[in-house]
Amino acid sequence: MENTSSSHSEKIKKIKINFSESKYATGRRKRSIAKVWVKKGSGNIYVNGKKMVDYFKRPVHQIIVVRPLELTNVLTSYDVKCSVKGGGLSGQAGAIIHGISRALVIQDGTLKTTLKKEKLTSRDSRVVERKKYGHRKARRSFQFSKR
Repeated sequence: MENTSSSHSEKIKKIKINFSESKYATGRRKRSIAKVWVKKGSGNIYVNGKKMVDYFKRPVHQIIVVRPLELTNVLTSYDVKCSVKGGGLSGQAGAIIHGISRALVIQDGTLKTTLKKEKLTSRDSRVVERKKYGHRKARRSFQFSKR
């Protein structure tokens, strides 16, 4: 029993990185909040202490997270550290995009026009609609029975 718990803790090993002299921004999407630090580096992206590829298993999420760096052609010039909580993986990926975009604009103001054209600097305000009484979900009614 002890042997399995020690091997399990080795898998979750978090990476400690020095991000002094970096720019900070906050990104939000749905119920997720991402704290993002960006600094000059070699293109490493860390999410909650893990490499981005280990945290986001689906390729779709990996492509989404890297998008602001690819659009501005600075993929290999900056290191990114993210601390994200709340929501699901898609919401977290969206929050990280928003945070990276805002941090890049703070770091280098010339990138603002490129990111703004793609609408990455503004928050996506779409959230889940609340359930209404007399309905099964937000808009879906209960099944109608004639008799």
